[in-house]
Amino acid sequence: MSSKRAKISGVGHYLPDYVLTNAELETMVDTNDEWIRTRTGISERRILKDPDKATSFMATEAAKEALEDAGVKAEEIDAVIVATVTPDYFFPATAALVQKRIGAENAYGYDMSAACSGFVYALTEGAMMIESGRMKKVLVIGADKMSSIVDFTDRTTCILFGDGAGAVVLEETDENGIIDFVQHTDGDEDCSLYQPAGGSMNPATAETVESKMHYLRQDGRVVFKKATEGMADVSLEIMERNNLTSDDVAWLVPHQANLRIIQATARRMELDEEKVMINIDKYGNTTAATIPLCLYDWKDRLKEGDNIILAAFGGGLTWGAIYLKWSKS
Repeated sequence: MSSKRAKISGVGHYLPDYVLTNAELETMVDTNDEWIRTRTGISERRILKDPDKATSFMATEAAKEALEDAGVKAEEIDAVIVATVTPDYFFPATAALVQKRIGAENAYGYDMSAACSGFVYALTEGAMMIESGRMKKVLVIGADKMSSIVDFTDRTTCILFGDGAGAVVLEETDENGIIDFVQHTDGDEDCSLYQPAGGSMNPATAETVESKMHYLRQDGRVVFKKATEGMADVSLEIMERNNLTSDDVAWLVPHQANLRIIQATARRMELDEEKVMINIDKYGNTTAATIPLCLYDWKDRLKEGDNIILAAFGGGLTWGAIYLKWSKS
């Protein structure tokens, strides 16, 4: 086994300019600001309005910023992994489009589909590539244009999601970095969170479009219960595996699906609110982008050696956690 670990050496982000507020949603569906904030913690979200721009555009911008932050040239990158459920196309992969646009001529790339757990899954894969000794530098991106698959007449889902992208550069290190991970999958045959049409089960037809089957659908109560249990369970699991107490943990970086889920996870970990990264109020649920966007927003507050736990839950069903010691220097 290689003694190498992977560390995050650069962080980047992209958020669209357009801000969709709760007040504007009140004019679109039967809802109100107080109801949304009380039940989700969301006040506004960003929307990529330009019809000529898609997930690859946001991912590319975030990647460029992460490379600059790391002081790494695009041609030094060995692999590009893009976590997304809203790829520009089924194929080519969004990662291939990003690879070309940033000039990562020596890298190969592929997309990771694990819904809201996508970034945690992709970061794990990137870390293992570096630990194997086969890769030196890997670009991991979480990006989703959720507005492209959200029905803005459905008040149960349109209030939740936003668009955005976050990216990190992984490099090898001899100490600190990504130490451990735990990942889980439980096939969701009941389809509590899914997009009914567009795949080989229900190819696009006039009928699937008419029935709005190309928008995401969610059984909110089921997903809330499973997410609350899953994120907390996996966060505790990674702490116990590494003999960490709440005092040892500097930061929890949770997937930003719902403020109440985040708070429940923190309580189970016995963490003070000051140790929890929360930006759901500004961005909503950006799916694969939530965790790297948190890392970007807090990057100037992270200190060498900080114990950080990343935790996510998403459709699939998928959930997982990563334990890392911050080491950007």
